[in-house]
Order: sequence, then C-alpha cells, then structure tokens
Amino acid sequence: MKHLITVCAAVLISTISYGQLQVSVSSGYAIGSATMKLGEKVNTSETENTYGSYGEGTNFQIRGTYFFDDSFGVDLGIGYLRGTDQELSIVNLPNTEVDAVARARAFGSSVSVVYKFTNNIYGRFGALLKLGGKTEGVIYRKSVFSAEEAAAFGVPEGSYSETNYKEDFHGHFPLGFVGALGYKYDINPHFSIFAEAEYYGISLKRKDSEISEFNTDVVLPDGTVAVSGLYTLENLPDGTDRKTTYVDNLSNTNTDTSKELSQKVPYSSFGINFGITYKFQRFNKE
Repeated sequence: MKHLITVCAAVLISTISYGQLQVSVSSGYAIGSATMKLGEKVNTSETENTYGSYGEGTNFQIRGTYFFDDSFGVDLGIGYLRGTDQELSIVNLPNTEVDAVARARAFGSSVSVVYKFTNNIYGRFGALLKLGGKTEGVIYRKSVFSAEEAAAFGVPEGSYSETNYKEDFHGHFPLGFVGALGYKYDINPHFSIFAEAEYYGISLKRKDSEISEFNTDVVLPDGTVAVSGLYTLENLPDGTDRKTTYVDNLSNTNTDTSKELSQKVPYSSFGINFGITYKFQRFNKE
C-alpha cells in the first residue's frame, strides 16, 4: 500500500511539475451541418421545404487548457452563439403574407482532451453542453380582410391586419460532441495566434416556449394604421397561447392548445475560428 501511494504521489508531482496552463479567446463563423427540415416556402405555384441548423452563425469562445506534458492536455471552454436567421415559414399568397424566422442565442460549454501532433498542429475532442439561452422566433403576418371583416371593422376593402410577434423557445439540456483541428503560431514565449476547423454535433429537444412580444394593427390600403394594438401580449387573440409546453405523448382527445408534441431541432455546425492564446509560465522551476 505504501508503495502504491508513493508511486501515485510521484506521478501527481511529476504531472504538476511539468504542467502548462494557457488561456485562449477566439471568434469564428459556422455553417449548418446535418441540417433538417425547419419549415416551408409557399407561393401561388408551389410549396418548397426549407432546411437548416440553428448552429449556423457567429461564435465567441474563452477556453482554458492545462497540458500535463508536451503533448496531452484537457480543455474547458465556454462560448456564446449568435445564430443566423433560419426560415420557418415564408408565405406569399394574394391575401396572406408570412415571414417567420428563428435564430439561436445560446450559451454553451465544452470539456475536451487536447493532443499536440507537433509544436504547431493540435487536435481536441470532447463533450459539448448547452448551458442556457433560447431559440428566438420572429414572426410577421399580414392578412387582408374579407369584405365582411372589413365592414365589421368599419374600414374600406383592401384593409388588412398586420401582426408582429416574438416567441422564445427553450429546450432540455443536451449533450453533444465537439472536435477541432488547429494550427498555432508562436509570436513569443507567452503569446500565440491560431486558426482551427471545429465541428459541433448536437441537437436540442424542445421543452417549452413563450411569446415575449405581440402586436396586431389594423391597416388601411394606403398603409395608414387605423387601429393600433388591436391585440397585444396582454390581449392575445382567441386560439393563441402565451406559453406552450412540449410533451412526448398527447392524447387523441386532448383539447389543451397549450400542449404540443415535442421535437428535436438541429444545432450541428462546421466552422472556422481565429484566436489568440496566452501561456502562463510553467509550474516547474528551470
């Protein structure tokens, strides 16, 4: 037992003695990977599927890396994703227009193993976890009144309702994969710059959503607003739920419109990052 303790202590001391700590900051852009159907485009002649991934967009990362020796290390990172707009519903019909998009605003973290192939080339792979944030839906809808509806509102034919609202979608905490291959260039003993190709493999299961902004106006044919705030967040139209819960099972006799079947949405991406690294002095004394 004493011999085992001595060996373990020696390994630990050796690891700490040759340890190297560094901190990196980076930013980059990623395109969607493993895209899925997100919505549809509809016009008078056809309906077309739209595909994408909410992982597409600009990211910002801060990472801390500890090397046990000249080759192996562990990496802990946190990041923020500002996703690009993904088309959910684009409708162009004579009496109806819809422009609905959604984009990610998410925080995440990763824990990875790092291996240096050479002094300049490295790779890392590990687990990816979404910490918080949301998928933000931004919806615009224009609907031209029928003659009966226009008469009921006391407005001329050709008038229409114009609705703008935002809905925030949240999901269960997922676990994904992250992998990267990079090249670094040492500026001096402490600073280096790097570029890397990075892959995220992750999807998110919907948990709930909530409408955060809502407004409907009645607009005349010339664009003048006849009625402002016909419907608001505190006065939603019939059939519109402020909060929605997503579940795995739903009865065929369910009448609660605030419950819907859940779905998985893609966050996978492939991107390029550029950044700078600061290396602290080694813990061992030369």
